[in-house]
Amino acid sequence: MAPERVERRLAAVLAADVAGYSRLMGIDEEGTLARLKAARSTVVDPAIASHRGRIVKTTGDGMLVEFASAVDAVRSSVEVQSRMAEQNASSSQEQRIEFRIGIHVGDIIIDDNDIFGDGVNIAARLENIADPGGICLSDDAYRQIRGKVDTAFEDMGRQTLKNIIEPIRAWRMKIGTEVSVAHSTSTEPHHVRPLSGKPSIAVLPFQNMSGDREQEYFVDGIAEDVLTTLSKIQELMVIARNSSFAFKGQNRDIREIGQILGARYLLEGSVRKVGNRIRLTAQLIDSRDGGHLWADRFDGNLDDVFDLQDRITQEIVEALEVQLTVGERARIWRKRSGSPLAYEHVLKGRALYVNFARHTHSQAQNLFERALEINPAFMPALYLLGLTLTDQARFGWKKDETEAYQAALDCADRALAADPSFGEAYLVIGYVRTFQRRHDEAVTAGEMSINLTPSSSDAHHMAGMYHGYAGNFRKAVIYEEHAQRLSPIERNESMVDEARARFHLGDFATARDIASRVLKERPLWLTAQSTLIAALWNLGQKDEAHIISRELLAGHPSFTLARWARLLPYRRQSDLDALINPLRLAGLPE
Repeated sequence: MAPERVERRLAAVLAADVAGYSRLMGIDEEGTLARLKAARSTVVDPAIASHRGRIVKTTGDGMLVEFASAVDAVRSSVEVQSRMAEQNASSSQEQRIEFRIGIHVGDIIIDDNDIFGDGVNIAARLENIADPGGICLSDDAYRQIRGKVDTAFEDMGRQTLKNIIEPIRAWRMKIGTEVSVAHSTSTEPHHVRPLSGKPSIAVLPFQNMSGDREQEYFVDGIAEDVLTTLSKIQELMVIARNSSFAFKGQNRDIREIGQILGARYLLEGSVRKVGNRIRLTAQLIDSRDGGHLWADRFDGNLDDVFDLQDRITQEIVEALEVQLTVGERARIWRKRSGSPLAYEHVLKGRALYVNFARHTHSQAQNLFERALEINPAFMPALYLLGLTLTDQARFGWKKDETEAYQAALDCADRALAADPSFGEAYLVIGYVRTFQRRHDEAVTAGEMSINLTPSSSDAHHMAGMYHGYAGNFRKAVIYEEHAQRLSPIERNESMVDEARARFHLGDFATARDIASRVLKERPLWLTAQSTLIAALWNLGQKDEAHIISRELLAGHPSFTLARWARLLPYRRQSDLDALINPLRLAGLPE
C-alpha cells in the first residue's frame, strides 16, 4: 500500500503569546481575560485579516497564524504592536497586554487545517526570545522583508533555540521605530537596545565655538579622531562617522537621534580655538532619557590636542565601565607624534579626498605628502595617501599604475612599522591586492583590519568588497550588512557592493531593490546602474532594463562594456561574465 501523500507548502508562520500572562492572570484573572479578548477582537484579528493571514489555532494566550508572504506577516505584526502600544500607554503595568511575536519563513506540513514542522517550531522559539511588545524574525524571514517595510530591525546574531539543532540568525524590531515616542506616557525610560549586546555609542559632530568657519575641519577632525580611537575597543559598538555626522547643524532631540542611529550613548561637545589655545568641552548622554552620565572641560595648547582627545576617550571608557585588554590599552593610549601642522594638513586633505574626483584626489595627495614631510611616520597621512594612490592607479589617473600601487603598499608598510596594530594599513594592502588580482592576500588583509578595528564600518565594507571580488559572495553580504549597521545613514558604498554580491548569489529581486534605493540618492552611479540592469534582465523585466540602460548612456556617453569590465577585478572570469552578459543583452555597447 502506497504511503499517504503529505501536503507541504512554503509559508510565513507567526507565533504570538502574551508576555507575563501567568503573572497577569494571578493579579486579575477576569480582567486580564477580558482585556485579552478585547485586544483580539479590536486589534489582532482585524490586523491579521487585513493582511490576508489565517489563524490556525489559539491556545490560551497563544496564537499560530499562517501568511502567504513574510511582508504580510511583518506588516500585520507591526500594526498590532503599534496599536497595542497606544492602548497600553494609558494603562498601568499590571493591566498591559503586551504580545511577543516570532516569524519564520519555511516549509510546513498541513494536516486537517493544522500546521506542523520546523517552520512552526522555529517561529515558536523566536517568539520566546522576542521583547514584550516586540517582533523577532528569522534570517529567512528578514531577507524576504528587507527594504519592503518601514520598520527597522537589528541583528541579534546567531541564536541557539531550544530543540532546534542548528543556531538560527535572528533579527528584532528596534524599539521606537514602530511607534512614535510621543505616544508613550510611561514613566519607564524609553529603551534602545545596544547592538550585539555591547554598549553602543555615537560621536556627534562637535560645535565650532571659534567664530571662524575655517576651523570647521579642525573641529570635525577632533570629534572624528575620538570616534576612531573608540572604534578600536572590542567591547564597544561605535556608529560610523558618516551616519553620526549627518546630524551636523541640526537641532534634534537627543533621544530621537539615539533611536535613529541605534545608539544607547551619545557624545557631544564643542571646541574653541583662539590662537594656539584650545578649550574642549564634552558630555556623554544616555539617549534613553537624555540624562548626562559624564561631562568635563579640557584646556590646553594646540600641541596638546592628541592628549586632550585621549583624555576624553579614557573618561568615556571609565564612565561606561568597559574593561580593556592589555593589548587594547597599548593600542589606544599609544602616544601619537603628529605635529599640529601635520594634523591640519591631514584634516584638509581628508575633506578633499571624500569628493572622489581626479583633481581633488591630486590636491589631497599634495596635502598628505606635506604632512609626511613634517612627520614621515604620521599614520593617518600614510593611510589616506595609500588609499589615494590606489584610487589613482585603478582609475588610470597615474601614468605608471605599477609604481602607484607600490607606493601605496609602501605607505602601509611605513604605518605598520610605526604601529603594527594600525588596522587601517591593512585596508590599503587589501585595496591594492584586490586590484592586482591577488585575492587571497586581499582577503587576509581585510580580516586583519576587522580584528584590529572591530567597530569600523570602513573595515567591514572594504573586507566585504575584497571577499566579493574573490568570489565569496555570502561572506561579502554578511560584512556589508554589518557595515550598514555601523553606519545606518550614510551606507550607499556598502549597499551597492551588497547588491552586487546578492546578484551573484541569484537573489536578483533583492539586488534590484537595493540598487534602486542607492540610485535615488546617486542617480549616475555606474556600479548601481549596471547591477540594476543585470538584475532586471535576469528577472525578465527587460523593458525596465532597457530604460535604465538608456539612462546610463545618457549620463555616461563614453561607456563601453570592455572598459567597464577592466575595472572589475573578479577572481573568476565566470563571475565577470555573469554580470557583463545581461548588460550586453540589454543593449549596452561593446
